[in-house]
Amino acid sequence: MIPGDSDGSGRDGGRRARRGQSHVIGVALLLGITAVSMAGLTATVGTVVESNAAGVDAGRVSADLDAALSPVEVTGHHRGTVSYSDGRLHTVNRTVRVLNASGEVRRVEAGGVVWSSHGHRVAFVAGAVVRGPPGNAVMDADPPLATSAGTAVAGVAVLGDARFSYAGGGRVPLSTRVTHDRSAYGDGEWQIAVETATPRPWRAFFERRGATTSTRDFDGDGVDSVVARFPGTRELHLVVHRVHAEAGR
Repeated sequence: MIPGDSDGSGRDGGRRARRGQSHVIGVALLLGITAVSMAGLTATVGTVVESNAAGVDAGRVSADLDAALSPVEVTGHHRGTVSYSDGRLHTVNRTVRVLNASGEVRRVEAGGVVWSSHGHRVAFVAGAVVRGPPGNAVMDADPPLATSAGTAVAGVAVLGDARFSYAGGGRVPLSTRVTHDRSAYGDGEWQIAVETATPRPWRAFFERRGATTSTRDFDGDGVDSVVARFPGTRELHLVVHRVHAEAGR
């Protein structure tokens, strides 16, 4: 018998066959694991690319909303465009309240416009543009507010009955007609409450102007208002910038 040959029982040959089969299975498992790893890497890269694109969109949408809905600089008819590659652009319900020691003096249904995509968010409310999700937002454009020792002039952009919602990417034309109305209130200790899903930049804005701030859900809808209390007695002037907006592609 030749050394290494089977004795006819097939035991040695069977072992070699089984060892060869194990190599094939091992290679198949390795290829399977590699395929799964590549799929996970592809998904991760895709998520990063989408997030980066949404970040670029957020900066563009912020500038576009500020230009298209600029309530203070514009009177009469105005046209603008909001452009983004993906996401949703829609209107929301927001309220601005004026209060004094006796309670609510005036309520303005201001409305707002929000764009969101892949964790990024931009909102136009009451004349301000805020970029970023709740808890990590910054104010890109300040609301119209001026204060002095004895006077406060607060401006509120009101979108009226504008209602629209667009999903996906593209260019959304915005056509507006802007009018202005000014009301003067007597001396008092005034508070201004702005309903917003991103309270942090609003609180920082008011506090830089000497107000103390708190938050309160006035109507129980789950969206807080930032309440800014201005110290001392002063006369309040409220300027309502009515932005009659229509959107359409």
